[in-house]
Amino acid sequence: MRMRFEVLGPLRVCRDGKELDLGFPQQRALLGLLLVRAGRPVPTGEIVDVLWSERPPASALNVVRRYAGSLRRLLEPGLPPRAPGRRLLRRAGGYLLEVGEDELDLLRFRDLTKRGKRAAATGRPEVALRHFVEALSGWRGPVAMGIPVSVREHAVFAAVERELVRTTVMAADAALLCGRTEHVLPRLRRAVELDPLNESLRSKLVMSLAAAGLQAEALAAFKAVRRLLAEELGVSPGVELSEAHLRVLRQELRPAGSAPAHEQRTARAEAPEPVVRPAQLPPAGRDFSGRRAELGRLLEITEAASDYAGAPAGVLISGMAGIGKTTLAVHGAHALADRFPDGQLHVELRGFDPSRAPLEPAEALRGMLAGLGVSRHLPNGLDALAGLYRSVLSGRRVLILLDDASGTEQVRPLLPASPGCLTLVTSRNGLPSLIASGAHPLRLGLPSAADARAVLAVRIGHERLTAEPAAADEIVERCGRLPLALDIVAARALSRPDVPLAAIAAELRLSEGSLDAFAGADGATDARTAFACSYRSLPPDSARLFRLLSVHPGPDIAADAGAVLADLPARRVRLILDELADAHLLTEHTPGRYAQHDLLRVFAAELSAEHDSLTERQAARQRLLAHIPHTDHA
Repeated sequence: MRMRFEVLGPLRVCRDGKELDLGFPQQRALLGLLLVRAGRPVPTGEIVDVLWSERPPASALNVVRRYAGSLRRLLEPGLPPRAPGRRLLRRAGGYLLEVGEDELDLLRFRDLTKRGKRAAATGRPEVALRHFVEALSGWRGPVAMGIPVSVREHAVFAAVERELVRTTVMAADAALLCGRTEHVLPRLRRAVELDPLNESLRSKLVMSLAAAGLQAEALAAFKAVRRLLAEELGVSPGVELSEAHLRVLRQELRPAGSAPAHEQRTARAEAPEPVVRPAQLPPAGRDFSGRRAELGRLLEITEAASDYAGAPAGVLISGMAGIGKTTLAVHGAHALADRFPDGQLHVELRGFDPSRAPLEPAEALRGMLAGLGVSRHLPNGLDALAGLYRSVLSGRRVLILLDDASGTEQVRPLLPASPGCLTLVTSRNGLPSLIASGAHPLRLGLPSAADARAVLAVRIGHERLTAEPAAADEIVERCGRLPLALDIVAARALSRPDVPLAAIAAELRLSEGSLDAFAGADGATDARTAFACSYRSLPPDSARLFRLLSVHPGPDIAADAGAVLADLPARRVRLILDELADAHLLTEHTPGRYAQHDLLRVFAAELSAEHDSLTERQAARQRLLAHIPHTDHA
C-alpha cells in the first residue's frame, strides 16, 4: 500500500494514487499539524492550542482523541478496534505521525534543501541550484491549504512558509552565480507574495529579473518595493536592496547571451532548454453553431483566472457521447486564447477511444513538458513529472485543454497549481471528485430544436434546408437533436447533393429501431461505436440494467420500477441508476426519475438482443407489468 502525504499546498493524502476524504475541518487541521511536525511527538496541549487558538471547548481533549481515532482508521483501513497501528501513535502525552521521507513532500523538501546547502558550501552552485529547484517543485500553494484559516495562521505553519522563503533565497543566490535565474523567477514571485516586506528576498528578485534580461521589470520591481516600504513601514530601502538596484542601473547583471564568446559557448552547452509558448489547440471549425449560454458560462469562469492572485480555474464539460463536448471546448478555447499569453496546451486523453488505451498521466506529462520546451533530463515517476510540470507553469498564464478524460485520477496530475491558468476538461463522466476539488461543472444537454436545426443548416446549407423545412424538422427529430447524429446525416446529405432531404428523412424513418442509419462512411464517426465506448466501462450489473431499460415501455423510470425490472434490491438499483446518469447513459430529468435518449435506447435494445436471452427479457417485462398496477412510480 503506497501512501503520499502533501502539505506544501492543498492538504492531501493519497493511497495507491487515490485521494482520501480527510473529514471535518478540525480533523484536517489535526492532520496538517501532525504533518508539519512529522517525526516528532506533538503534545496534546499544543494540539489544543493550535486547533482552538482563543477559547477551546471543555470537550477539547475528547474531540482530539476522537479525531485521532478517525485519522488512525483512515490511514490504516482494517485496523482492529483499539489497535495502536503503526502510523498515528501515542507518544509523550501527545501524538506522533510516522511518515517516510519518500511519502511526505515536506520531508523531501527539507532533504533536498540540505543537499543544496552542502553543494553551495563546497562551491558547486549548479548542483546546489538543481537541488533547490527540485526542493521547491513540491511547493504548490499556501501551506496546508484546506484547513481552517484561523488554524493556518498559527506560528507552526508560518514557520514552514519561512523555510520555503529561505530556500528560495538560497536558490536565487545559486542561480545568480551560474547565470540561470529563469529557473527561480516563478519561485521568487511566489515567495514575495508570502513575505512582501522581506528586503533580502526582494533584492534577489530584482537582480534575478535583470540577470534574465528583464531590465525594465527589475526596475519596476524595485520601485514597487520602495513604495511598499514607505507606505507600510515609513522607511527607505536598506543597503542590500539599494545595492541590487545600483547593480541593475549599472547593467552589471546581464543575460548569459551577453557574456564573451567563449563564455557563451559554455553557457549554451550547459543551459536548460528554453520554455516556449505552445499553440497546440486543434483548428476551430467555422461551422460552429449554438451553445451561446455555455460559451457565456465559460467566459464567466475565465474571469476568475484573469486575476493573477486567484486560484487556477478549471471547467469540466461533461455530457453523453456525441453531445458536442470537444467542439464546444475547442471553440471556447480559441475564443479565450488571447487571455493566456503564455500559450495553450492540448492533450487527447483517449478516455473513451475505440481503438487505443487511455493515455497514462505520466505519458501525458512528458508530452506537455515537451510542448513547454522541456524535454531533456525528465525525471522518472509520476509525482516528479507532475512537480516539474507545475514548476514550469508557475507564474505563467496558460490554457490547458484535456480532452476525453476517463476519470479524475487521469486528470489530477495534469492540473496546474499556478494562479491565472485555465484548464478545460471534457469527459463523458461527471467526475464528482474533480468538481469537489474546485472544477466548475458545465453539463451539456441536447441543443434546442432551433439550435439543432441551425447546426444542420450550417452543415448542409441554409438554402437546401429552407427548401424542405418539413423534411429538415423530421431529420432533426429522428436524430434526437444529437450533434453526432446530425453530423453523420449531414455528411451523407452533402455527399448526395441531388438527393432531396425528404428522401434522407424517409431513410431514417425506415431504419427506426436500428442505428445503421447513423454509421459514418469512414468508420471514424459512428453512433454505435461512440455509445459502445461508454458502455464498455460499465460494471456487469450496470451494463445489464442499461440493456434491460430498453424493455421498459414508458418514457422514464423510477428506482423501484428499475429494481423490479432488474430483479435487484431497490437500494442497489438507485446506485446503478446514479452511476448510469453520471456516465451520461441516462438523464435524471426530475429527482428520482431517469430517461434514456432515443438513440441510446435503440443501442440498449440492440445489446439486449445480443446479450440477454429472450426468456430473460420476457421475464423482466412480465415483472414490470405486474408491478405497474400497484404503483404510480413506474
